[in-house]
Amino acid sequence: MNLQWRLGSVIALVLLFAWLTIANFVPKAERLESNLWPDDGLRLGLDLQGGIHWVVGVDLPTAVDRELEFVRKNMQDALEEDGVRSIRMEVANGTLVARAGGPGDVDALEEAADDSGVLRAAQVDGDELRFQLTSDWEAEIRERTMLQVLEVLRRRIDDPVRGIPDSVVTRQGADRVLVQIPGGQIDRTRAGALLKSTGFLEFKIVQDQDVSEELLLARYPDGLPAETMLSFERDSETERVVAAYLVPKAPDITGDFLEDARVGFDPQQRPLVNFRFNPEGGDIFGKLTEENIGEPLAIVLDENVYSAPTINSRITTRGQITGRFTSQEAADLAVVLRAGALSVPVVIEEERSIGPALGQDSIDSGVAASAVGLVLILLFAIGYYRVSGGYAGVALLVNLVLLVGLMSLFDATLTLPGIAGLVLTVGMAVDANVIIFERIREELRGNKSIRSAIATGFSKALWTVLDANITTLITAVILFQFGTGPIKGFAVTLSVGILTSVFSALVVTRLLFQLYPGNRQVAELSI
Repeated sequence: MNLQWRLGSVIALVLLFAWLTIANFVPKAERLESNLWPDDGLRLGLDLQGGIHWVVGVDLPTAVDRELEFVRKNMQDALEEDGVRSIRMEVANGTLVARAGGPGDVDALEEAADDSGVLRAAQVDGDELRFQLTSDWEAEIRERTMLQVLEVLRRRIDDPVRGIPDSVVTRQGADRVLVQIPGGQIDRTRAGALLKSTGFLEFKIVQDQDVSEELLLARYPDGLPAETMLSFERDSETERVVAAYLVPKAPDITGDFLEDARVGFDPQQRPLVNFRFNPEGGDIFGKLTEENIGEPLAIVLDENVYSAPTINSRITTRGQITGRFTSQEAADLAVVLRAGALSVPVVIEEERSIGPALGQDSIDSGVAASAVGLVLILLFAIGYYRVSGGYAGVALLVNLVLLVGLMSLFDATLTLPGIAGLVLTVGMAVDANVIIFERIREELRGNKSIRSAIATGFSKALWTVLDANITTLITAVILFQFGTGPIKGFAVTLSVGILTSVFSALVVTRLLFQLYPGNRQVAELSI
């Protein structure tokens, strides 16, 4: 490729990224109205545009109780298989309480507890024994629960379809999760509901129903049938009960088998949620619907009935959830179902609103710092390397344009540490030019011609420049992989800055040397 083509390509590239860079300084409304500017650009993180800051507490004692309940059922089954049926057990406040009903029951209980491998005797009081989880197993349950909650919340907040861009979901301490949502990207009430919804989906065959709890209970003066319960369908706006259902306590199938959930619309354009089971869930659901054709099926989420359609035919892997909800509520329901159910409840323990004023101050300070750093570096480069220093200054300006433009092209997020990365890149960008210029000086001191010294200087400096920047790039990649939120913002800016600074030094600076002195015979190189 000859010099003219290289020069034209670089100028076109710089102009393209300059257009993307300048677009960030045009108001959003004007960009949307005009066809001149791209619609999107750099996004600002929570620390620059404000937003919602939550500290979410995780109910780990409930996780311990559920594990004890699981152990209790296994112990009860094992004891009944051995013919021991007089023992009564219940779980309360992290303790499994067992009461012996006959001779030999205490020994049988202790043996069953030992066989479980996860229980330790906490107290023995006559015929009453109390057990707790071993310290190691309780710690394992707590850690596993935290990881599950963290993963579910991340999937809900970062959902690719209805998620919230640039949000942060990370662990804080032993039993808390930090959630940060930048800007006004989501209504606070909706975000809270999305966050706190347990998301436990159940399908139950309806045994009886009426328009109110009172009318339904009137049919059972002696109490509800064994192993049944009441569930209610409520109006989404008034929370008023619009239907009461008598359903089994145990679900016929749960949302654990769900594979996907998406928003859809019926022929009357009312919102609904289309769901799909995995093959195992499809077999269970197919058998359930085939055996109950003509019966209503309650779709229960977090103990509230969304709808109870009548089963008209056998349904396997695909179905629909209809109900009294808006398009937005249907979309949020789909997000919750896709993300999965929380294993334990969570509660927002701390809530703060972060305003954008501090963020604007940070942006202004970052721009000022970058400008001051740029001017000082240009003065140093021109004063020490003369015309060659001017080339380094041009390459530095090109580097900044490419850096901001490239981040804008990919809708990257700029955070306060990201601005620090931008300022750092300004200082690092001239480093490659310094290495190249010193190499050229060495060649000139060896009495080489100017043209040969420039070519050899760039050739010998190539691997030194690449080595220095690749090691920094590896560090930036590690920060991006294991960091969260602002740390990722710093890593992104640093990584992109490394790539653009290497390009500017090795391509732009060399192109300027090829323009002048190029093939001209000059007495001295201004370096």
